[in-house]
Amino acid sequence: MEEPGETREFEMSLSDGGSDDDIPLTLPADGSHSGSIRKGCDPFAQTQRSKLQHRRARINQQINKEMRMRAGAENLFRATTNNKVRETVALELSFVNSNLQLLKEELEELNSNMEAYQMDSEAVNVPMIPLGLKETKEVDFTVSVQAMRTPSRNQAGLELLMEYYNQLYYLDQRFFPAHRNLGVQFHWYDSLTGVPSCQRALAFEKGSVLFNIGALYTQIGARQDRSAACGIDRAIDAFQRAAGAFNYLKENFSNAPSLDMSCPSLCMLVRLMVAQVQECVFERVTLTTQDTHFTSQLCLAQEAARVSDVYLLVQQTMTQPLMKDYVPFSWASMVQVKSEHFRALSHYYAAVALCDHVLSAEGQDCDEEAEKAYLQFYVNVPAGPPLCQILRDPEKRRKLGKAHLRRAVIRHEEAMRVHSLCKILRKMDILQDVLSLTHKRSLDKYSELDREDDFDETAEAPEIQSHTHWKPDITPPNFSTVQVTDIFQRLGPLSVFCARARWGPVRLICLQRREGGLGLTLRGDSPVLVAGVVPGGCAEEAGLREGDYIVAVDGQDCKWAKHGEVVHMLKSCSDRGVEISVVTLHSYDTQQVERRAIVPSHGSDKENTRQRLLSGAKGQSSASLLNWNRKKKREGSGVTKRIGSTFSLSFGSIRDTEAMY
Repeated sequence: MEEPGETREFEMSLSDGGSDDDIPLTLPADGSHSGSIRKGCDPFAQTQRSKLQHRRARINQQINKEMRMRAGAENLFRATTNNKVRETVALELSFVNSNLQLLKEELEELNSNMEAYQMDSEAVNVPMIPLGLKETKEVDFTVSVQAMRTPSRNQAGLELLMEYYNQLYYLDQRFFPAHRNLGVQFHWYDSLTGVPSCQRALAFEKGSVLFNIGALYTQIGARQDRSAACGIDRAIDAFQRAAGAFNYLKENFSNAPSLDMSCPSLCMLVRLMVAQVQECVFERVTLTTQDTHFTSQLCLAQEAARVSDVYLLVQQTMTQPLMKDYVPFSWASMVQVKSEHFRALSHYYAAVALCDHVLSAEGQDCDEEAEKAYLQFYVNVPAGPPLCQILRDPEKRRKLGKAHLRRAVIRHEEAMRVHSLCKILRKMDILQDVLSLTHKRSLDKYSELDREDDFDETAEAPEIQSHTHWKPDITPPNFSTVQVTDIFQRLGPLSVFCARARWGPVRLICLQRREGGLGLTLRGDSPVLVAGVVPGGCAEEAGLREGDYIVAVDGQDCKWAKHGEVVHMLKSCSDRGVEISVVTLHSYDTQQVERRAIVPSHGSDKENTRQRLLSGAKGQSSASLLNWNRKKKREGSGVTKRIGSTFSLSFGSIRDTEAMY
């Protein structure tokens, strides 16, 4: 805590990478930082990514304003019967729709800005597709949790979001009762369209934070320097974790109010991340393959074909009815360009393998290995001479290699044509350079093989069988790596002082010790329960009731106190007596009530198990993180029991000590 009048000073430092990286706010050096308080990026730092996020926020606000105007105009149009008014409203609607279309195009261009997330490098790599963070409005929580709106683009930013996600469990258990919604509004904007969504369900907040965890991983993956193997490995890890976050969200949440968190959209994002992992795998194989051996070139061709196949699958997903008008045109164009580009590369490497192959001088074993690899190279065995005969005949290899190069050139030209149709892609110089260089390389190789006396019609090259030696993994988020402490721990044990319990007001009881004692029976720990009062005794006369919980003794908080500690405090009271603060538990909900909001799907058992382990290790409630909106059957085992006319929590594993004082 700062002393009055003390000025908080933040040290500004650049995060790892170039000068366009985020500027995080470092933690105070005096050690006052606790494990549950982290700082986000400086929201006023003028980095490339922060400028994009500021523009995104401005556009989202304008879209929100225009949509409200449109909703009001539509209501007026339907309500009025005056033709003149209807004509005026129709004209206003046309203006609003025009403005919305312009804002949509501006946001699409913003979402298509890939170069701001790439790493500056002399190497020429095809840009990756990152996802911008969902924008949100401020929620009236503490300042520490609001840092999640500006996470830095590194591991610290990921830990910040994960810590906030875990902290939402405690917020949910403490303050969000199952039978009613609180007045807290959670505002989030669609990451691609900017359309606002607002709900009171904490599940919407959790799902949106999880979405941003995946989006942040895409940005981390896109900014890696893929000219070195270590950078490629980091990009692979980031994209696999992004796919895992989106897949986790798809499997554990449903009925999302925004389209970016719908099942079709998340399925598309998972496939896109897997495709980008496969592309990184191809780059790594290319980087580590220095020789021109026949089998090595065949391996490159099959890896490239695999990348083309997975991007084709992404393209098909993007053309589905719900996604066709939602996905930015630049994304769909980029995916199609990559599918064509890598298909061309597969045919190029096949041609190189055939034309540059020579019979091995190491013996027959190597030739047999090459023949075996070549027999598994095509999807279908081509008509004509056997493949082993083609492999041993230089002229036949030249002609087949020429056929592969012809298909490579055609694919390269198709990729360049699709690229030229998208205004945003045309602005990417690095993509233009990659497409031009590979196209020229295939043309040069084709010219090298072409002969003036070659009058035979070029045969059609067979389709190459895609194959990869590194299958991408979908890595689910591991929230247990970020430990959190309940920021509301001072309120008492979560298993007792939670949203499901309905408590009466705190009552102050003044007890005067008599010869027979205080006249009460205590039981349990954290908090200690008044299990009984002696009729006519000191406690009963003071107003203490059976079933009350002791929360303070002489002003000293004892919600977390053990049985023996509370007994010692009571016995140490002076002749003037002792003042104890007690509360009464009126009811305790044992059944979760369904809410009409974003809800977890039926396949979220692993999330339940994770949270039981997370909270159980700390002695907290073993209630599930995803129990906000799920119906549960009323269990007959009796979580609560009756004591007199009040409710009481069962103490279970707590030391069941009961004594009279």
